[in-house]
Amino acid sequence: MSGRGATFQRLSFGETQDGHPVDLYVLTNKHGMIAKVMTYGAIVTELHAPDRSGRFGDIVLGFEDLEGYLGRHPYFGAVIGRVANRIARGKFKLDGIEYKLATNDGPNHLHGGLKGFDKVLWQAEPALSRNGSGVKFSYLSHDDEEGYPGNLSVAVTYTLTEDNELRIEYVAKTDKATPVNLTNHSYFNLAGAEHPDILGHELSVAADHFTPVDNALIPTGEITPVEHTPLDFRNSRTVGARLRELPGGYDHNFVLNRSRKELASAAHVYEPTTGRCMEILTTEPGIQFYSGNFLDGSFKGKKGAVYGKHQGFCLEAQHFPDSVNHPNFPSIILRPSETYTQTTIHRFSTR
Repeated sequence: MSGRGATFQRLSFGETQDGHPVDLYVLTNKHGMIAKVMTYGAIVTELHAPDRSGRFGDIVLGFEDLEGYLGRHPYFGAVIGRVANRIARGKFKLDGIEYKLATNDGPNHLHGGLKGFDKVLWQAEPALSRNGSGVKFSYLSHDDEEGYPGNLSVAVTYTLTEDNELRIEYVAKTDKATPVNLTNHSYFNLAGAEHPDILGHELSVAADHFTPVDNALIPTGEITPVEHTPLDFRNSRTVGARLRELPGGYDHNFVLNRSRKELASAAHVYEPTTGRCMEILTTEPGIQFYSGNFLDGSFKGKKGAVYGKHQGFCLEAQHFPDSVNHPNFPSIILRPSETYTQTTIHRFSTR
């Protein structure tokens, strides 16, 4: 299937451990960019972008085949939900009722629990538009799944545009009040997924403030200026420049500079050896920058690469961590009368 130079292809990508087929969708634009996304976890498995010489390279970490994704891995390329990031002590109170969730990150709940959206099979259908080829993934999260209230219907549409953008649009509806905070957890390395680290990447983030965390990476509830801290990326600098000032590396939520929900630039990354640039635009109030601190060489990825510490980075557009337990943070509660929407764009270029 194609339109205006965009192409769309569906391939078999194997079966889950209980015998369900998994499909892989290959999106291509007229410039030769390629995005591959599969029905398991709605995971972005490959993303090929050109360097300044026009050579294409895969810039996301992941595995060669389905088997790698079915095992333990750090959420490579996946849609995260029902709630991205951490919820302190795996519990929250909503409308006078306390809900208890799985604690899969020490005493805390992380990225949707034991079987979050990253580990389920999504239904898929083509979503072609005048601006590119796309695929729409749909999933119904049932009431009490992972401890969350309400039946939540979710749709995530990936579009590879003719403007060299990977556009991700999220929509969700519920029949009972529930927290919702969706994101994509791709690990990027603009030098190529096999390159040993991302410390030379130059990053800027449109944020004057961040949310400090405790030793378990749970927000304290404060909103603090980035000025005079290693989290000051208001002017572009390398990821590695002040990394040693943070014992665990970067794993922090930035409070984006905005007063209302609108699509705006949140971050920009430049890789000087290839000239690749990635700009992230989002409607979300925050973006989590993670410098791949827990990659430890235990995952053998594409082209035989063994993913070590700081080999990839994540920039996850989302609401703030543990928002459900901090009334001063933007609310993540979705009610039956409302529709959750979110748009995040990864825009690629070179210089």
